[in-house]
Amino acid sequence: MVQLAQTKTPQETLQQWLRAVAIERDQNAFKKLFEHYVPLLRSYSLAREPGSSLLADELAQEVMIKVWNKAASYNAEKANTNTWIFTLARNSRIDHLRRNGRFATNIDSSDLFDNIVDTSPSPFQAAQTHTVQKNIREGLDQLPREQAEVLSKVYLQGRSHQQASDELSLPLGTVKSRVRLALKKMQLLMGDL
Repeated sequence: MVQLAQTKTPQETLQQWLRAVAIERDQNAFKKLFEHYVPLLRSYSLAREPGSSLLADELAQEVMIKVWNKAASYNAEKANTNTWIFTLARNSRIDHLRRNGRFATNIDSSDLFDNIVDTSPSPFQAAQTHTVQKNIREGLDQLPREQAEVLSKVYLQGRSHQQASDELSLPLGTVKSRVRLALKKMQLLMGDL
């Protein structure tokens, strides 16, 4: 019998209860999971629309049934208990919205998280990007106003040379010359920063 003694962390306790449900179909452990997660699932599912309280109750019940039925498929090495249960909740909400015609997609929600790649920058990359952006702003401040304005249009606002020419009422050749001069000055300035 899986023991339900209090372990060191709340996460370990939740995993222990989930293992008891998976291995022994322990109703007491499921009751504890239910009491812990249903209020969280309800607040996760609540939307600011009529009938949202009923929807939240329905989704919380659906998720807890999935927890009971799929507890054996939980793998603590892949995700913590909260992540696994809230993934079930998210997928249940998507399925509900599909069934009710309020959200249409061809995405298979059962393997949605298997294909997600974390593209967020590491703290080092974020700090490096911040430094580069600061240096670029400082460099732009040191350029003549006309060059900084053209460079800003083309590189910061994503305008083509022609669009910048039209917006600034300048000949296209003038815009290209200012961009070229500004880039050369920025290169020198960035070397100094």
